[in-house]
Amino acid sequence: MSPSTGKGGGTALVFDFGTKHIGIAVAEPQADLARGLTTIPAKAGEPHWQALDPVVKEWQPERLVVGLPINMDGTPSEGSVQARRFGKRLAARYALTVDYADERLSTFEAISRGAPADAAHTQAAQVIGETWLNERVP
Repeated sequence: MSPSTGKGGGTALVFDFGTKHIGIAVAEPQADLARGLTTIPAKAGEPHWQALDPVVKEWQPERLVVGLPINMDGTPSEGSVQARRFGKRLAARYALTVDYADERLSTFEAISRGAPADAAHTQAAQVIGETWLNERVP
């Protein structure tokens, strides 16, 4: 899979938000496929923008997707507030629509697929991308 050749490709960049690391994946609705790309550092939830800007420039996404940490009972978690704040920063910086996808058990799934527990962010972003692809209305 290669970067989208323009905004018409439907490409989405997907984020597994964390206060120390942010996993990034790409989701391609036309191919119904998501794959992990990288993990960037964050400090207190603020991404290292110099690491993120080139990824956004390379992939030229049509939209962004942020994993939303929801409690197992379906209620918002403290992390939900932080993830939405991150989504608002992304929308303002890149002038793109931000969707949110349920990220419950994404790290567990990433680890079950073989990702090391201390480096599962990229794989978790892929799982979130797969969830978003499965839940979105065409």
